[in-house]
Amino acid sequence: MPSESEIRDILTSVKTIAVVGWSPKPDRPSHGVAAFLKRRGYRVIPVNPGQAGQRALGETVVATLAEAGPVDMVDIFRRSEEAGAVADDAVRLGAKVVWMQLGVVDESAAARARAAGVRVVMNRCPAIEIPRLGL
Repeated sequence: MPSESEIRDILTSVKTIAVVGWSPKPDRPSHGVAAFLKRRGYRVIPVNPGQAGQRALGETVVATLAEAGPVDMVDIFRRSEEAGAVADDAVRLGAKVVWMQLGVVDESAAARARAAGVRVVMNRCPAIEIPRLGL
């Protein structure tokens, strides 16, 4: 579990965030968190194969993480059993941070990412952490 200072460092150093599992539905948490991050000045790239090609948050929605281009952080809004594959893709594509949302935990994927030098946050939400830390 990263310390508060590590979370602060992550949230103040990343610039581009891919939101895997982004939803176009305003009532879905992935939509609200992505919009919050965009309002806070991050470049947010929505990843959702069913919405690929649409425009959202000033970006084109992409079908896969690989299509998102270089990103600093991958924010995972997928079930825990699907998070490992996303985390592995994030590592392979050179992301600096894998962030698993509230309720998303995959210790094995986290260990693989950490072993590859990628920072990992699990079971937390940046839209909660940013205001909590006064960022």
